[in-house]
This record gives sequence, structure tokens and C-alpha cells, in this order.
Amino acid sequence: MTTVEKEPSMVKQKEMIAEHFDRLAAAGEHGKKVVYTFVPGNLTELLLSFDVLPVYPEINALQSAMRKRAGDFISEAERVGHSEDVCTYVKCDIGMKRKGNIGPTGQPLPKPDLLLLSYTGCFTFLKWFELLREEYDCPVVLLHTPYQAEGKVTGSMRDYMVEQLKSQVIPALEQLTGKPYDEDRLRTLLALSARAEDDMVHVLESAKHRPSPIDAYFGGVYYIGPMFTAFRGTEGAVDYYQTLRAEVDARVRAGEGPITPEGPMGPEKYRLVVEGPPNWTNFREFWQMFSDEGAVVVASTYTKVGGVYDFGFRHDPRDPLGTLADYCMGCYTNRSLPQRVSMLESYVKDYQADGVLVNSVKSCNSFSAGQLVMLREVEQRTGIAGGFIETDLVDARYFSAANVKNRIESYLQMIEQKRGKGPGATPAGAKEATP
Repeated sequence: MTTVEKEPSMVKQKEMIAEHFDRLAAAGEHGKKVVYTFVPGNLTELLLSFDVLPVYPEINALQSAMRKRAGDFISEAERVGHSEDVCTYVKCDIGMKRKGNIGPTGQPLPKPDLLLLSYTGCFTFLKWFELLREEYDCPVVLLHTPYQAEGKVTGSMRDYMVEQLKSQVIPALEQLTGKPYDEDRLRTLLALSARAEDDMVHVLESAKHRPSPIDAYFGGVYYIGPMFTAFRGTEGAVDYYQTLRAEVDARVRAGEGPITPEGPMGPEKYRLVVEGPPNWTNFREFWQMFSDEGAVVVASTYTKVGGVYDFGFRHDPRDPLGTLADYCMGCYTNRSLPQRVSMLESYVKDYQADGVLVNSVKSCNSFSAGQLVMLREVEQRTGIAGGFIETDLVDARYFSAANVKNRIESYLQMIEQKRGKGPGATPAGAKEATP
């Protein structure tokens, strides 16, 4: 296996994550309160304003899968009665708890003092926390997020969420920590978030260049990590995204493509938009199937599950609770199918993509529902080729490398036939992007 020298941003992110898990392992010793919550619609800045440590169960699951530990956890959950069809994130998390609650880095995770469900676009999250409440016997606070069924956020929806923050979430955190709500501190953290968000969007939108200096799906999951988890609202996140932005800008100036686990990618031949989460158990192998073919993902919907920042949203310190409400309601899986189709259409056009590929995940209903209908609609609106593959999140039993590779290769051949040009040719009507 090729060993690649990591760039400064990769080293910085690895250190940030390791330090966070160190703090979690020592939480009891230092008297820190711990809140379990989820990535979409998380209230990280509010949690940090109360000096509590957040834990993200789905991040633990995917990290365990990348370290080849998820299979044992899933088997343990199924052994105690959880169905094969249940979300594999859930089963991995339940199995991990029953096997000692040892986190992805090999350190023990603390028990939650509070379960904070701040997003309900995925119904599984609600059932997941019901199971965790049984496992840990701790309180649950639900911040109910109205679904954008009509494709927009109304004033009454926003007011409804702000009232819940005031009457339920903040009082629960005050009771948990013994500290009063400090809006000035929250404003400071939100301002830091907005700075980091600007740089993150700059990085994601760099994929409009030719060649794209990033892969916005496989590389993108690393880029969004600090923003979507425990580091939004911190100086560490600001520093990370400044470092990452400088690296990406340097690749743009040099006309270089993405850095993959096997090193710099070769010539860019295909530009893709991808819908759906990645497979984590075979992540590196999955990525290589694309990079070996010269296929780079220039935009993806998965990198928007924790916030659709590239459509203009920024956390606003001038309206702390209102901006938290806006953030929760704007996450990708809280958007209607027509909204998702419009996003995919805009990505195809804005990033001059050759095709849209759906990775349908067996156990993830919030993403999988309606994907074929969405794909056909995007094909009709844009005229580009659509493709469809199937894997799973963290269950290696549902990743067939030969089948996935064959489908990807067949799809890229279809793109060749549809555009009628040789590999790497600019799609008809597209212009070469310049730095």
C-alpha cells in the first residue's frame, strides 16, 4: 500500500480529532458534562457556550467502519435482536456500547449526561435516541424541526423553533451544567463559525476550476469534518480552514488535481456530481475506483448533510437563536425532493459536470427514498447521463467491490457514448474555468 505524505491540513485535522477524543476519555476525571447529539442540525456553538463536550454517534460508527471494527459491533446488535434492515449506523453504535463503549481511537467514550436530538429530518434518529435512552437511562431533549414540505422556511416555523430553544433546550443545558445561558459568548462562537464557513465554501467551490483541485465527495468528507462536528465555533476550526484554503488555492494556481490516498490524481477525464452517502467500510478502495478512471467528483449532496453553506447560509451572531433555527431547517435531508432535484441540477450546470451518480445506501432511508425519481428528473432537465450503484454505510456485507467497479466503469463508458468525445474532453457548451 502506498504511503502518502500528508498535507498540513490533514495533519492538523487528525490532531484536532485525537485531542477531542482525549478530552472525552478524560471527561469524568475533569467533571465535564457530555451531550450526545447528531450531525445534521447540531447545536455545537450552543453546547460549547455551556462548556459541554459533544459526542456524535454516527461519526463514531463511520470511524469504526473505516478502522474495520464495525462488523463485530453490528453482529452484536443483531445478536440481541436488532433487525438486519435497521440502519447500520444504529446497530454499530448499539453494538459498540454493548462491547464496552470503546471509541474509534481505542479510548473509552463517556456515558451521555443528556441526549439532544436537534433534527428530525431522519426519523431513524428519533428511534435511535429512544434506544440509547434505554441503554444509558438519561434524559432526552427534542428540538423538533419542521420539514420544508413546501420548499421554504416560514416565519411561524422559525418562531416555533426559537421558542423551543428558549423553553426546552437552553433550560435543559442550564440544569445540566448549573450555568446560565450566556448569549454574548454564543455570539462570539457564532462569529467564529461564520469565518470558518466562508473558507470551507471557498474550498468546495474550487471544484469549478479545471482541473478540480479537490474531490468534493471523497476528499470532501474530510474537509467538512471539523465544520460538521465538534469544532464549529472554535479558533481551531478557523485555523484549519485557513490552512486548507491556502493548500487548495496553491493547487489551483499550479493546475493540479485532487490528492487521493494513493497520491495526486492523474488527468481529469470525468467530472461527476454524486448523490448519497459514501461507503465507509471500503472507503479507500471505493475512492480509488473513481480516481483510477480519472473521475473526480466536483459536487456532492452528502457534504451538505450538516449544512447547505454553498447556497449562502452563514451562522449570524446578530441573531443567535434565530440563526440556529435557520441552520437546523436548512440541512439537506430536511429539504423536499423538488429542492434536492434543483440542487443537483444547479451542481451539474455550475460545476460543468458530465454526469450524476447515485450511491443508494441500503440502510439509509432518509437518503435513498426518491433517489431514482430524482435521478430521472435531473437527467431530463440537464441532458446528462445518470448512473446508479448500491452499497451500505458501515456494513461490509453489502459492499461488492467487483459489482461496484463494474457499474462505475459501465457508467463512465455511457458518459463517453453520450457526449461523443474522447476521455477528458470538455462537455459541449462548457468553458474552461480559470483560477
